[in-house]
Amino acid sequence: MTTISMHAASVPVFAKMLDNMLNWLEAAKAHAEARKFPADNYLTLRLAPDMLPFTKQIQIASDSAKGCVARLAGQEIPKYEDSEATLAELAERIRKTRDYVLSVPVAAFEGSEGREITIPRRSGEPLKFDGLNYLRHFATPNFYFHVTTTYALLRHAGVPLGKNDYLG
Repeated sequence: MTTISMHAASVPVFAKMLDNMLNWLEAAKAHAEARKFPADNYLTLRLAPDMLPFTKQIQIASDSAKGCVARLAGQEIPKYEDSEATLAELAERIRKTRDYVLSVPVAAFEGSEGREITIPRRSGEPLKFDGLNYLRHFATPNFYFHVTTTYALLRHAGVPLGKNDYLG
């Protein structure tokens, strides 16, 4: 039976998609330049009026990746200000997140599948998981939700991205 480590199931997955997101932002910038509109027009995109905007989707994807890795590794979660106001600043946040995720040593993940993970919630009772269920059933799906929403917003805005751009 083949086994996979918690590190291998998280860090390379997050890093690859974060790199893909950087490519999407480059495509968005090129699309805006070709169409002669400010690239920062993308920052307020939403698919529905009650949805968080494009900027927040990237911030939450970043928070999901760095939060997951830090929790699994038993580290303090890096704090970012959520003050990005340009595509360039969002790209820098993605790079900073990717670099953090890749910096955490494999050894820090040892035993993390059984580590107790507590997620505070504004609405009351915190969520509690063991590390494996946190990764599989909360952190990874949440990350992909916001990554996919970012992709969908750019596609909806006409940025020429396809499935291969999503998959990388």
